[in-house]
Amino acid sequence: MYQPTSTDHPPRACLLHIATLLFFSIASLPALAGEVSLGVAANFTDTTRELAKQFEGETGHTVSASFGSTGKLYAQIRNGAPFDVFMAADARRPALIEKAQAGVPNTRFTYARGKLVLWSPTPGAFGDAESYLAQQAFSRLAMANPKTAPYGLAAQQVLEHLGHWQALQAKLVRGDSIAQAFQFVVSRNAQAGFVALSQVTSWDDKEGTLWNVPQDYYQPIDQQAILLNRGISNEAALAWMDFLKSNTAIAIIRGHGYDPAYDTAD
Repeated sequence: MYQPTSTDHPPRACLLHIATLLFFSIASLPALAGEVSLGVAANFTDTTRELAKQFEGETGHTVSASFGSTGKLYAQIRNGAPFDVFMAADARRPALIEKAQAGVPNTRFTYARGKLVLWSPTPGAFGDAESYLAQQAFSRLAMANPKTAPYGLAAQQVLEHLGHWQALQAKLVRGDSIAQAFQFVVSRNAQAGFVALSQVTSWDDKEGTLWNVPQDYYQPIDQQAILLNRGISNEAALAWMDFLKSNTAIAIIRGHGYDPAYDTAD
């Protein structure tokens, strides 16, 4: 009877079986992982970090994010900053990016709608917020720069609506971004400030005094994202844009104090 030796070739059926197993093993592997570079409005910092962690776990891609005021990020992009995706805190600047042909047409959409609050880390800092502002019961009031930060523009609109904008000029301290305005309040360099609800939601210390500013006191803060030209052939960037519209991302965005949005831009 024939006895196979270690030098014999394996039978054809065995080779076919091995090839089949190898094919399905390769087919089951995820696509080669890539990296997406984001330019993100400062108010969305904590939310982006949670989104990125979830995205990386689901896709194998990695996320690199730079945070700053929308105005400064916009200027950097126009000057060639190497971002794949721009996530602004307004709709105006992504629209300008698209108009300037620096972004991919028809990729712009609203990923979140922001909410402005007046906040102090001190419990009982104020009762009626409008009276607090009218009486100027503080030495410093923080806000973001209206020229560079949409949340700063919203704060200006609120104070103009209440008739206090000019009267409060001497007491206003302006941060370059909403993140810096928030730090002014956290560090007690300002007794209170106009910040994003998401920042207060993410803050570890839940004590303090909060006024949810009526949304008809300021123009809607529709935060839009756009795929930049650099990201058009980046699979990780395309996957990130899709992920932002997923139910998983929407739940995270809502949990951070935003109203999620579903409509793509016109």
